[in-house]
Amino acid sequence: MPPAVRFGVNYTPSEGWFHHWLDFDLDSVRADLDAVAALGMDHIRVFPLWPYFQPNRTLIRPRAVEQLVALADAAAERGLDVNVDGLQGHLSSFDFLPAWTRTWHRRNLFTDPEVVEGQAAYLRTLAAALADRPNFIGMTVGNEVNQFAAGPHPDPDRVTSGEAEQWLVRMLAACTEGAPGRLHLHASYDAAWYQDDQPFTPGHSARLGDLTAVHSWVFNGTAQRHGRASVAAEHHAAYLVELSKAWAPTPDRPVWLQEVGAPAPLVPAEHAAAFAEATVAHALDCPGLWGVTWWCSSDVARGLADFPELEYGLGLFTSDRRPKDLARVLSGAARRPHPAPAVRTTALVVPDDPGHRSRCAPGGVVFDAFFRLVADGARPTTVLDTRTEDKDHLAARGITEVVTPDQVLPTPPGGTRSCTPPDARS
Repeated sequence: MPPAVRFGVNYTPSEGWFHHWLDFDLDSVRADLDAVAALGMDHIRVFPLWPYFQPNRTLIRPRAVEQLVALADAAAERGLDVNVDGLQGHLSSFDFLPAWTRTWHRRNLFTDPEVVEGQAAYLRTLAAALADRPNFIGMTVGNEVNQFAAGPHPDPDRVTSGEAEQWLVRMLAACTEGAPGRLHLHASYDAAWYQDDQPFTPGHSARLGDLTAVHSWVFNGTAQRHGRASVAAEHHAAYLVELSKAWAPTPDRPVWLQEVGAPAPLVPAEHAAAFAEATVAHALDCPGLWGVTWWCSSDVARGLADFPELEYGLGLFTSDRRPKDLARVLSGAARRPHPAPAVRTTALVVPDDPGHRSRCAPGGVVFDAFFRLVADGARPTTVLDTRTEDKDHLAARGITEVVTPDQVLPTPPGGTRSCTPPDARS
């Protein structure tokens, strides 16, 4: 039997948001975690703010590390495991980078040797502090660090794909040095899968680290193009899970839906629970899903200024810890048994060349073809165009039919769409 899919939340403190590290209140944290545990969740993802923990390249604040450990221990008391994101990095539209990497000390986050060694020391220190805690899952290198490497970031730290890979390998090694035998990974926002010039590639996400993380947000053009209740919006998380498998080195590599949420106004508050229910159900139909971690635990308090409007209402709880309908949906999903999904036997061909990733993005031919298949009742996965003739690879994944985007024809009104047979293509 495959292991049960794990359910958790990205922990956003109800008091002070992530600035709570400046005024750390363990009683407040405990109250938050009581609410999370009451939903039947089994893990949280935790976000130290990098400049607060490592304000100088050679100073990792012992007191801050102690507070992180105290939070992990409080989670353990409530039956919650903990994953820790190290390099924050970027959260909810704000960048949190230490002064020793900016302005007068401006150095590339990914290639400057001193910065890289400082980052490695930081990750190793956090991992080592938690290495003996049974509820410590492992480290995520950072939250969507790829957003610093290219546009649309206003001041990117430019790198090549080779340099990005070298950096990731070094950061993951530092996590392993600190806590051997744990699950260590990295996490990118969906530009890694969709943006042609993004140096962090699908191959990096699917091949480096112990499992693949995907972050699903339908404000990326999906909901704007198709609507909140569309096949594309409700299956977007499942699409990213299945898209990642095209680059995976082995058929059994687990995929973690590490972030997914219901962003207003594209998903209005009164529809958030229905959107969550559909999104989770479709993700659970993906073989090899490690877990679902909802963004996020608590709303951002209205007293905090300058957040994008959508950030204020993403929580399962209000900022005074009242559960929403959204929380009840996630709680129900976490408590129900879920049968193992059947193998997906139909594979849609995707380009191996990262310079053509936009074909997989909203509006791209792969994206549109995938959801035409889904709308017609199929359960597609994906395969690289360089592997379509690899019989061993296809057999190992249980794939019996390979189709290209141009074979996936629109569904005629009132009828069932069919695929053009391979020998009919020009």
